[in-house]
Amino acid sequence: MDCICDPLCKLADKIIYPNLPNFLKSTWDHPAGPKTVFFWAPTIKWCLVLAGLVDLLRPADKLSFYQNVALFITGGIWTRYSFAITPVNYNLASVNMFLCGVALFQLSRLGYYEVSCFTVIAVMSFETK
Repeated sequence: MDCICDPLCKLADKIIYPNLPNFLKSTWDHPAGPKTVFFWAPTIKWCLVLAGLVDLLRPADKLSFYQNVALFITGGIWTRYSFAITPVNYNLASVNMFLCGVALFQLSRLGYYEVSCFTVIAVMSFETK
């Protein structure tokens, strides 16, 4: 993979870097900057957050409990990890924080749906007696 990335990074350093404003040059050369996987992996992971936001349009009975628990737990773990590593990766932290938040909101929707269904069933069974 380095045989592809290294020449591209060197080419970008020659073409893009001289045209960058001064405040972006430090970001370009950062250890978690756009020339590394530590930038691109969290950037692509924002698609998971977007998918979770699109799932807000789905009815609560169609949500997956286990999927949202997994997203909530891994989002929390990776948020903590991104603050523990050096250099701190704020892009990784923010995407996982949002992932954790969206999953928690979906779990609350699912929980509210389950409680309301249980209440309706309990009321219906009480009325039939």
